[in-house]
Amino acid sequence: MFRYPFFFYFSCAVLISNPGNAQSKLSAGNWEAKLKINDVTELPFRLEVSKTRKKYNFTIHNASETIALGTPVQQGDSMIIDFPNFHSSIHFKANNLKNIAGYWINYNKGEQYKIPFQANYWNANSTQIEKATEHDLTGRWKTTFDAEKSPWMAIGVFEQKGEKITGTFLTETGDFRFLEGKVKGDTMNLSCFDGSHAFHFTGVYENQKLNGTFYSGKHFAGSWEAVLDPGFELRHPDSVTYVIKNEPVAFKMKDLEGKDFTFPNPAYKDKVTIIQIMGTWCPNCMDETQFLNELYAKYHAQGLEIISIGYETPVDFQQQVEKIRMLQKRHNLDFTFLVGGQANKALTSQQFPMLNEIISYPTAIVIGKDGEVKKIHTGFNGPGTGKLYTDYVNSMSSFIEMLLQEK
Repeated sequence: MFRYPFFFYFSCAVLISNPGNAQSKLSAGNWEAKLKINDVTELPFRLEVSKTRKKYNFTIHNASETIALGTPVQQGDSMIIDFPNFHSSIHFKANNLKNIAGYWINYNKGEQYKIPFQANYWNANSTQIEKATEHDLTGRWKTTFDAEKSPWMAIGVFEQKGEKITGTFLTETGDFRFLEGKVKGDTMNLSCFDGSHAFHFTGVYENQKLNGTFYSGKHFAGSWEAVLDPGFELRHPDSVTYVIKNEPVAFKMKDLEGKDFTFPNPAYKDKVTIIQIMGTWCPNCMDETQFLNELYAKYHAQGLEIISIGYETPVDFQQQVEKIRMLQKRHNLDFTFLVGGQANKALTSQQFPMLNEIISYPTAIVIGKDGEVKKIHTGFNGPGTGKLYTDYVNSMSSFIEMLLQEK
């Protein structure tokens, strides 16, 4: 998605008081964690701590999403936990066996970008009772962000059971992934923290409407409003970016070795090719990359090729390469990777002048055996969107099969 400047790739840090033996002081089980994003607003998330062979493993839960962080590493009196899908980590200190605290640090924005963090243990065997609420916000909501300044549309899709509410916001450039929270009285809160996103939504239900504030980390806050509207639709993701010049998709980029790579390319003649425009800092891109890897494994032998072009946050070429190589290694990706440059949609659009514009990371350009563009899909609605995701996976797979059968 990443349409606006508040969508950033993040690193986290947190800090542990008893050096040498700090891990052994933590209670295994479920923890309630919070990021203090301003003086009055806290972003809650669920943290699970488990112990295996005298080592602790940490897991974050966002609705149905599970992020296994693995075993923390001690550094001085601190513990460092790495996130698996992004170059990010948590450093923390243990104040006692049931409390840890420190900071979430966004190294991409500088080491001084800190958000206070704390987590407290709670009884893993306790049962949460689903309390009845006055309002049930289940449904499909026509949503407007920043209505008074620079409005843009989305669809809120929520499911509520008792006080618990889960869902996401669909936009023309992707989804807000796995959100969860609670409804109490007229107030709703939804959050997601995954090592890249730190999203928090507050909302008040009044006169058949939701009005609230959206926070992204500590650096962005904006308004949103929504009304129930089951029939509201956004532009179809295959219609946002399109061909404006009667010429083939053509570009010249550097590969990860620093060598020139041109397209069209003889090695891709008579092949079905997906060109993915992405960034390793982008969670929606990572969702799409996982899906493309599945497509590649299934159809590569039949003639499917994938070229992934990375647009990264560092200025330096070698640092951009590093980010992409880390992604390759982490997910065992075998298709072709190129370096597009810095993450800048104006730059990306300039590199593809045959298209009207590139408004989103990711964007997938599907090219048939004849070299013509068959489909351009803007953004990516991942597993957090449920049926929307599975429907897209099935339709795209069928579309690729059809293209591979053409002569």
